[in-house]
Amino acid sequence: MKQFLQPFLPTSMRADGVVIPVVRLSGAIMPAGNALRQTMSLASTAGMLEKAFAFKKAPAVAITINSPGGSPVQSRLIFRRIRDLAEEKNKKVYVFVEDLAASGGYMIAVAGDEIIADPSSIVGSIGVVSASFGFQEMIKKIGVERRLYTAGKNKALLDPFSPEKKEDVARLKALQLDIHQTFIDLVKARRGSKLADDDDLFTGMFWSGRQGLELGLVDQLGDMRSFLKARYGDKTRLRLVSAPRGLFGRRLNLFGVDLERGDGEKIAGALANGVVDALEARALWNRFGL
Repeated sequence: MKQFLQPFLPTSMRADGVVIPVVRLSGAIMPAGNALRQTMSLASTAGMLEKAFAFKKAPAVAITINSPGGSPVQSRLIFRRIRDLAEEKNKKVYVFVEDLAASGGYMIAVAGDEIIADPSSIVGSIGVVSASFGFQEMIKKIGVERRLYTAGKNKALLDPFSPEKKEDVARLKALQLDIHQTFIDLVKARRGSKLADDDDLFTGMFWSGRQGLELGLVDQLGDMRSFLKARYGDKTRLRLVSAPRGLFGRRLNLFGVDLERGDGEKIAGALANGVVDALEARALWNRFGL
């Protein structure tokens, strides 16, 4: 009789407790492509998010974030997908910060209805950064002549092998300010009155989880298991959601090259691209000492 009644009891009263799907989002945020390090994009996360929000009986979805940021476009796309699914499926979203939710990583974090961080987590870095090198003096020393032909006077804007121009830098800064304002507006829309009145909040500065709590960047300090058990009861169970597999599982893939399709000759090119992606990702993590 008790087993028969189980499906009709409130979730909190069922013997098996509440099941909360968990999605782990980790890595630098980059457009989909080759990488030697774990990276994130909408393409790589959409399947897991769809699967997690498909748990009909789950009252919420838990998301862990561990990212130094990266592409502002991919960050916002992931943020938007989380919010769209949460509203469509009528579920709460709890975001748990591990080591780092900075820049684009924090943009994704604000998709949560509540953000929970470890006291030693790093959060914030609400800003936009671009980096490059100038090689014009180096190529002179090694006897290389730069030949550059364009249609459109601004097509070679900020070319690293040409002298830097003030008007090019001004154009880049204007673009950064526009993207930065989009980021600021998004954070304000999600965090609202929770945010402290602090002049450094949107300067690109970053803080510990404990400081982030004081500034309103996070809602609570703690860990996923303790938080969810306190919220939904001691019988709460966590269900890790992984990326969906194809009909016959994952295909043999190396640096984005599908070996089963006979693409082995592309490995060298894919490897070179992967090295560049890995260096970019490593630089993002290094900014935070990780």
